Amino acid sequence: MIPELTPLYRRRFERLVERAIAGLPSHIRDMMNNVAVVVEREPSAEQLAAGGIEPGDTLLGLYQGIPLTQRTSSYTMVLPDRITIFQRPIESLCASDQQIVDQIRRTVVHELAHHFGLEESDLRRLRR
Repeated sequence: MIPELTPLYRRRFERLVERAIAGLPSHIRDMMNNVAVVVEREPSAEQLAAGGIEPGDTLLGLYQGIPLTQRTSSYTMVLPDRITIFQRPIESLCASDQQIVDQIRRTVVHELAHHFGLEESDLRRLRR
């Protein structure tokens, strides 16, 4: 059973997110300029729809923003792009803190690929 997300428990998960990001290679961390990483308990119905997630499936992370490949010269004065990490789905897949850190790291890299303009079909092709 997953414990309720008290502020202390939430802070512990956020520290695991920080650890995962700190463990990324420096060239990947450098690419996260103007990208905020936030934690939410679980995805909303709207976020599941935005991620194209079918009923019964779940979402570990979500990129929201304008990919670099779609930006024009009028792209100024905007809030940072956002990568949301969903705590409950990640914890449900993992049995240890290290597994959580590894999954967060994979999720952040996956969402950063969207920041650089890659679509899910591109990522599936690259995995093959």
